[in-house]
Amino acid sequence: MSERSAATITIGIVAGEASGDLLGAHLMRSLVAHMPHVSFAGIGGPEMRAAGMQVLFPMERLAVRGYVEVLRHYFEITGIRRRLARHFLRERPACFIGIDAPDFNLDLERRLKDAGIPTVHYVSPAIWAWRGRRIREIKRAVSKMLTLFPFEARLYQEAQVPVAYVGHPLADILWDFPGRQAIRERLHLPAGARVVALLPGSRVSELEQMADLFLAAARKVAEAVPGTRFVAPLVNRETQELFEAALDRVRGEKPAVTVLRGRAHEAMAAADVVLVASGTATLEAALLKRPMVITYRMPRISWWIMNRLRYQPYAGLPNILAGEFIVPELLQQQATPDNLAHAILNLLFDDAQRERLEARFGRILSELRQNTAQKVVEAVRSTLGGGAA
Repeated sequence: MSERSAATITIGIVAGEASGDLLGAHLMRSLVAHMPHVSFAGIGGPEMRAAGMQVLFPMERLAVRGYVEVLRHYFEITGIRRRLARHFLRERPACFIGIDAPDFNLDLERRLKDAGIPTVHYVSPAIWAWRGRRIREIKRAVSKMLTLFPFEARLYQEAQVPVAYVGHPLADILWDFPGRQAIRERLHLPAGARVVALLPGSRVSELEQMADLFLAAARKVAEAVPGTRFVAPLVNRETQELFEAALDRVRGEKPAVTVLRGRAHEAMAAADVVLVASGTATLEAALLKRPMVITYRMPRISWWIMNRLRYQPYAGLPNILAGEFIVPELLQQQATPDNLAHAILNLLFDDAQRERLEARFGRILSELRQNTAQKVVEAVRSTLGGGAA
């Protein structure tokens, strides 16, 4: 082995939220398997830290969503980005990988690319849903875009942005995930009970908006169907404490909720129906072939701005991939405890609809299963060039 190939290759990497942390850890482990002398530094969560990343700033500092919330934290976030850019310009990585979080990563990627550092962006911004003009900014910022969905790659090819469709790693990970009854045994849930998973989001701001809403809906479901069990996976101590505080605020008889730290895939797999905040978790529920009700609430100004800018009627990834409303979306004003409970009960008692959804989700799972780990390694190594040999 040459001295060059034995030297450590450092890759800068930034993920801004829990879903990106999972993708980042999967990517890191895939690269290490093929490039044993690679190391990572940047921003990530517990999964990326466990995979061996040197954490320069805590990921929670970036986990902000919505225009109003971002403005409130603007100076803190831009300060982190400036310090991170200075670090990478001083300690130059062989490559930088931004995982989603486009409002943070694209500006950082542009600065690094202008300085001669190759940049990869993993997970395309939703230019097909809103802010399509952003593709010009992306072209300037990235050396290569890695897309999770096939229709995204075509958009970048048309814009002459170097792109690789890699599929979705969760499709590989969840392909043979244990079945409902096996997971219920693991979580000590009754085999014959009605079980609803509650996923109100991974950010503090989402819990502040939706924890009470989710629990109010759960209470109405429990009143209509006594014995219904609920399972709520929360990503960290802070979000768990917010959810448990909301549970304490429930008036009257409280729904039977099992609160978990992490273990979101197990919670969804155990459920008959999932109540889920719009975001990556909707795709995870689909890949686990679980019927769901999608909901979301955000501050009114943020909703007004985003609603005016979006190009299509769908918010949830399962509906976007299907090109039609195959699962209900109850957003903003429609997101009331009564509406959510009604939608959940409809699915709980419609066996035929649940079977149709599980079959449709199975097709989505097959389409997105692309041996993503290998494709990501190939794309990153081609960007590194000779340095990865």
